Amino acid sequence: MSYKFSSICLKVFSVAAFLLFLQPVSAQYNWTELETELQAKQKLFGTNAVALIWKGDSLVYKKEMGDFTMKTQAPIASCSKWLTAALVMQFVDEGKIALDDKVVKYIPEFDKYFKGYITIRHCLSHMTGIEDEGGLLKKLAQRKKFATLEEEVNAFAARDIRANTGTDFWYGNIGLNIAGRVLEVVSKRKFDVLIRTKLLYPLGMRKSTFTNIEGGPVNPSGGAKSTAEDYMKFLVMLLNKGKYNGVQILSENSVNEMMKVQNKPEQIKYAPKSATGFNYTSGSWAIEEKNGIATALASPGLFGTWPMIDYCRGYAYLIFVKNLLGEERADAHRELKKTIDTQISAACQ
Repeated sequence: MSYKFSSICLKVFSVAAFLLFLQPVSAQYNWTELETELQAKQKLFGTNAVALIWKGDSLVYKKEMGDFTMKTQAPIASCSKWLTAALVMQFVDEGKIALDDKVVKYIPEFDKYFKGYITIRHCLSHMTGIEDEGGLLKKLAQRKKFATLEEEVNAFAARDIRANTGTDFWYGNIGLNIAGRVLEVVSKRKFDVLIRTKLLYPLGMRKSTFTNIEGGPVNPSGGAKSTAEDYMKFLVMLLNKGKYNGVQILSENSVNEMMKVQNKPEQIKYAPKSATGFNYTSGSWAIEEKNGIATALASPGLFGTWPMIDYCRGYAYLIFVKNLLGEERADAHRELKKTIDTQISAACQ
C-alpha cells in the first residue's frame, strides 16, 4: 500500500512539475519593452514564433505568436550542432572517447587519405581543414548521394585538404557529422537512435528527433526537428551545468569544456553573417566571452530559431521560428538581448 501511495505521489509530482514548466513566473520583471520590440519585429521573425526566457528555476517569459505554440515542431537546422556536441561530451564523460582522440582511431578511412591528424576537438570546432561542399543547394545535392552517415563521412575523408588542420575555421556540416559518425562506431548504434536514447529522452524532449523520414543520411549538423518547449529543456540543462530535474545529464566539467573558445578571430575564414565577429566553442558561438571562456553562447539555425544562454545573468533565451534566417536577424536578437539584460542583473564581472 505504501509503495502504491509513493508511486502515485511521484506521478502527481512529475505532472505538477511539468505544468509549472509551462507557466511563466514574471511578476518580478517588467517585460513591457520586450513585448513592444517583439511586436515590432514579428514581421522580421515571421508570423509564427515563440519567445521564451528561463531564469533560475522558472520560465519567466512566454509569448506565442501566430499559429506557433511551445509544442509546435519545426526544423531547427544548425541549432542541431549544440545537441550533437552535448552528445559527444556524454561519451567523454563515460570515458569512451577523448576530445583529442584522432578520428582515424575510429574511422580507418581517414588514414587511407592521409588525414590521421584530425581530432574530435577539431570536428566540434570546424577546424578540420577539409574542403567544404560549397553553397547550400550544392550541399543538399551532395547529401542526397549518400544512404548513410557512414557513406557521407567516408566521402569527407577522400576530399582535398583546404588548410592545415587546426589552423583555420570554416563553418559547415563536415566536422559535426564526422563526430556523429565516430559515436556510431563507438556505440554500434545509428546516430538518431543514439541521441534520442542518451540525450533527448532523458531531458523529456519527446517531440525532438534527428530521424530523416525523407530518406538519405542522418544529419548531426543540421537535421533535427524540435519544439520550443523541448529545446528550452536542453538550454536549462546547460544553464544548470549539466543537471536537469535533479539528474546530471552532463558533467559540470563537460559543460565548462563546451564554453571554451576554440579559435582565434584571425583563423575564421568563413562564418555566416549572423555570427560575424563571434568566436566558436564546441557546437555554439561565444557571443560574449572573457579570457577565452564564453559567458554567453548562441547556436542560431538557418530557419531562424535562435537559442542562447547567458551564464553571467543566469538565463536562457529562445526565439523559435520557421522562416529562413535573414542577415539582419542577428542584430535583432542582439537588440532583444539588451532589453532582457536591463531586467536581469549580471552575476559576473
